[in-house]
Amino acid sequence: MTISSFVQNRDDSNAATRTSGRVLVGIVTRNRCGVLPKAIESALRQQYPRLQVTILDDGSEDDTPQLRSKYPRARWIRWERSRGHMEARNYLMRDSDADFYLSLDDDAWFINEDEISLAVQHMETNPKVAAVAFHILSPDRGKVTPRSEPRPTHMFIGCGHILRISAVRDCGLYLPAPGYYGSEEIDLCVRLLDRNWEIHFLPGVHIWHDKTNIARDISAQHRSGVCNDLTFAARRCPFPLVLGIMPLKLINQLRFSARNRLLKSCFEGVGLFFTHAMNIWGSREPVRASTFVEFIRRSHQSR
Repeated sequence: MTISSFVQNRDDSNAATRTSGRVLVGIVTRNRCGVLPKAIESALRQQYPRLQVTILDDGSEDDTPQLRSKYPRARWIRWERSRGHMEARNYLMRDSDADFYLSLDDDAWFINEDEISLAVQHMETNPKVAAVAFHILSPDRGKVTPRSEPRPTHMFIGCGHILRISAVRDCGLYLPAPGYYGSEEIDLCVRLLDRNWEIHFLPGVHIWHDKTNIARDISAQHRSGVCNDLTFAARRCPFPLVLGIMPLKLINQLRFSARNRLLKSCFEGVGLFFTHAMNIWGSREPVRASTFVEFIRRSHQSR
């Protein structure tokens, strides 16, 4: 069933029962008690019958634990020491008996109440789809667009997406990199494509990402992102493509950093990459050349 035909029937009282998969909504948070409630409330309002909302408090030092009593319908997990959002997502997917894992950032929320129903209906109708990317809105990209037919894409954005847990487990979940943040979604997506899974984008099925700077260190995040971007290319790009992709990525990172006054963080990220270069090269598992070319082709189509 297509998105358009499903949307036409969304007011049908039996629409929700046509989807049977269990969904875990995971919200990983750290020191953002001021923005977290909106994410939780939007997840709890979703009109989907087999839904569990879980908040994983990754070592918050603010008043986040006090929100627990306000949302008793949600499941709460607290880590006293931060382990990072990548390990948190892996933990939730390893621990769950759900069929699908929906990752929602703590500063993101659903616009309507039927996004999960639409995504799961599409995934159950298309069993080779391992990941669905929602249409992300943000302060710099706030234009709401009409809903239209799903289409293949190269990746999803971390702040709002849904995964088929069995497919992600088959790929080994998220894999650690030297940096704490960046490129984990790209790395997972190219591995899924290499195993002949599909990634689809749902145009007009929106999630709002507020991109708040609360508890966010932009310089540290950029340093980590540069390192992990280079790590992704070194690990996944097949030979001889890697000989061209690596310098191109480095040039693009330098250009972006210069425009945004982040050159110091960029050089630190490059240094972090070379510090771990031997271990990164030892963990190299490139995908097929056809997969990487298809990944690049889809990335250009989505621009």
